[in-house]
Amino acid sequence: MEKLVAFLAKGLVSQPDQVQVGIVEGQSVNIVELTVHDSDVERIVGEDGAILSAMRQVLSASAGRHKTMLELVNTQAKPMSEAGAEE
Repeated sequence: MEKLVAFLAKGLVSQPDQVQVGIVEGQSVNIVELTVHDSDVERIVGEDGAILSAMRQVLSASAGRHKTMLELVNTQAKPMSEAGAEE
């Protein structure tokens, strides 16, 4: 699953060396965490979330019976408490 998500993401972004994929395994759900460079977030999400949704569908189809979720993780985003403090 990691290789599939990495392959799809690297084909979409302008900085493929910044693509990172990790899996958090749970009892009933696996969560695939995708991290890309800040400038590539819009490329992964797409218009109205269409690209990210399509990636989730491909991942779900390849996962079989075990539920798998894809989450886009933005490590550069500031927590809400810090973002509001700057104003």
